[in-house]
Amino acid sequence: MTEQADFASTGVSATAPEGGPSGAPVDVDIAAVLDRAAAGGRITPEEALVLYRDAPLHALGSAADAVRRRRYAGTEHIATYIIERNINYTNVCVTACKFCAFYAAPKDVGKGWTRDLDDILRRCAETVELGGTQIMFQGGHHPDYGVEYYEKHFAAIKKAFPQLVIHSLGASEVEHMARISGVTVEEAVTRIRDAGLDSFAGAGAELLPARPRKAIAPLKESGERWLEIMETAHGLGVESTTTMLMGTGETNAERIEHLRMIRDVQDRTGGFRAFIPYTYQPENNHLKGRTQATILEYLRMIAIARLFLDNVAHIQGSWLTTGKEIGQLSLHYGADDLGSIMLEENVVSSAGARHRSNRMEIIDLIRSAGRVPAQRSTTYEHLVVHDDPANDPVDDRVVSHLSSTAIDGGTAHPELKLVDAR
Repeated sequence: MTEQADFASTGVSATAPEGGPSGAPVDVDIAAVLDRAAAGGRITPEEALVLYRDAPLHALGSAADAVRRRRYAGTEHIATYIIERNINYTNVCVTACKFCAFYAAPKDVGKGWTRDLDDILRRCAETVELGGTQIMFQGGHHPDYGVEYYEKHFAAIKKAFPQLVIHSLGASEVEHMARISGVTVEEAVTRIRDAGLDSFAGAGAELLPARPRKAIAPLKESGERWLEIMETAHGLGVESTTTMLMGTGETNAERIEHLRMIRDVQDRTGGFRAFIPYTYQPENNHLKGRTQATILEYLRMIAIARLFLDNVAHIQGSWLTTGKEIGQLSLHYGADDLGSIMLEENVVSSAGARHRSNRMEIIDLIRSAGRVPAQRSTTYEHLVVHDDPANDPVDDRVVSHLSSTAIDGGTAHPELKLVDAR
């Protein structure tokens, strides 16, 4: 049976209950749209909404996997991971997002902290020793940290560890540092790029449509402004990833609108390297546990992202927030990457994400999903392909949350020492 015949056998059509982005009901032949998407055709936001809500789960996942296999023909048997560290340089923040359990207000004496440069470099050294290739340098919007702060730190990291890729920050931090330093966004991006920033993370995207964004992050820039800053960065040669925070009370139509906004910018710039949806964690924040995306909603989002974001190369599964088994399942719904062994992570862990893993387990998860594991670089080149289990790494020090203030036991391996960066 051909893939198209398989999709057509669903024989389902539907009308989007929420309507399309315009609000008008839209009749969609689900089987025909799945056939078109699986064959590489572009689907509309209205069609995407109907597929997201009503397409049979197996057919939706099969279509997304067909797109993945076509895009990566020749290497479709491979799924990737990366070893990285998220160095949170401060938790002091003036933005006070309602979903965040990590930040401390500037006046919250005793709760706020900032890491000094020596501590940051020590963490970089540990990352290198453990085979990490990337650091994410992320923290709060500190009221005193302008462009100069990031220039100093990025330059120091690159001088000591030129082999590390600095994949860090996002549009919200750029907006903040430019305002603090009294410079344009263009100047801010140029200066931190020249100091050593290699790539922007998708930090701060949350939900891009206005209503849910204002509900959870009222002090942040608009979704349109977030995308405008990313478009500026792409024009200055700094690519990025982009994300979606699911489960804070947004509608299905708003989730699809988030994708539509990303796709429109990507059509102009081509600068988004990957899309990474993850689920809201309800502990220790102002939103509490009122809303949360289900596992099926998450898997459907992975699949619809692969079908709708036809101009974004990589879709990443998030085992950190959904669990390792669901991350593994995402590889059958269009994801080609299982994210990272994150040596340090404090932000979503502070809100309740307690999943931990290690390099050997991630390799096993990918292999038991029927794929060949490969360690990748920031730009998705395959650094090590684990095609023979007999040659798998056996270093049990490469674990997620090796250092974490948010998870008990996150101070493993104190024997790690500074290494010679040369």
